[in-house]
Amino acid sequence: MIALTKFNGLDALVSLLYPPVCTICGANIRTGEYLCDECERKAVRIVAPFCQKCTEPFKGAITSTFTCANCAHRAIHFDAAVAAYRGRGIVREIIHRFKYGHQIYLRYLVAHWLRAALDDERLCDRRFDVIVPVPLHPTRQRERGFNQASLLAELLSVEISVPSRPLLERVRYTTTQTALDRAERMENLRNAFRLRKTANVRNLRVLLIDDVLTTGSTLSECSRVLKRAGAISVHAAMAARA
Repeated sequence: MIALTKFNGLDALVSLLYPPVCTICGANIRTGEYLCDECERKAVRIVAPFCQKCTEPFKGAITSTFTCANCAHRAIHFDAAVAAYRGRGIVREIIHRFKYGHQIYLRYLVAHWLRAALDDERLCDRRFDVIVPVPLHPTRQRERGFNQASLLAELLSVEISVPSRPLLERVRYTTTQTALDRAERMENLRNAFRLRKTANVRNLRVLLIDDVLTTGSTLSECSRVLKRAGAISVHAAMAARA
């Protein structure tokens, strides 16, 4: 397992006095890690076949690239949305603890999963000019205390040497998306985002970042705003696909 943080002498002393344990099961782990080997194996990677547009996994013997019916039958504004892991089990637990349990240190593990998405062939050979996190409405960000997408984008920015910029803002507070279907989510998000007044994305290749992809409605609306403002392309990367 890859260590996600660097430790100085003080960190080493602390780890000696308080040995690191697995976030999930409490087993002893190596310094700088968050999961034991057994728990890490339970994080399920997304493998083919999956939709080339939204990474929705499919069962069956599909051997060629394809676009799922949900993407084919609606307007999708991102070029591709790529997630590395299934958002269930341990992955879902870790992301929920990070977002809602204020265990902000888990951003390093979630960012590690997100970084794996960039190894996908739809993203690995592309050059991006800017990383843009999906914004939260100011009210929701005050309630949560942070925007998880911004924290992940900052870590990824250092990893791949591409600047992260909060170029989008959420201007309309929307009801929770959890109980809505795709059509209702798209309607719920209409005109919820806009480009910040001082932002300029003209002729830029944008990498949009969030923690989890569910239906893709949020990513699509953000991508629509970015492309309308002149972005050449908008690809998205997430840690997990619900």
